[in-house]
Amino acid sequence: MNDAPQAPATTPATSAPPLPDHLSVDPRSPFFNAAAVEHAIGIRFNGKERFDVEEYCISEGWIKVPAGKTVDRKGHPLLIKLKGLVEAFYRSTPDTQP
Repeated sequence: MNDAPQAPATTPATSAPPLPDHLSVDPRSPFFNAAAVEHAIGIRFNGKERFDVEEYCISEGWIKVPAGKTVDRKGHPLLIKLKGLVEAFYRSTPDTQP
């Protein structure tokens, strides 16, 4: 008989952390959350799903998106703030952008 503890047959899948109220995909931001960003996150803004969101805040009701191809002097995109109804969710499978 073997008295050593046995590992479980299957390992549980890593669960996604709860989505924060304010999240940014920019690692330089204080609102960056690496654990949340590594999962596929979807943003629905005013009933329409957006794929270009750089930062959002659900409680204040705004998202930040790039302003076209405009960049600042360091090469980062210039962002504009749009106000409206924001819903964040985890996608079940990572979809490609249209």
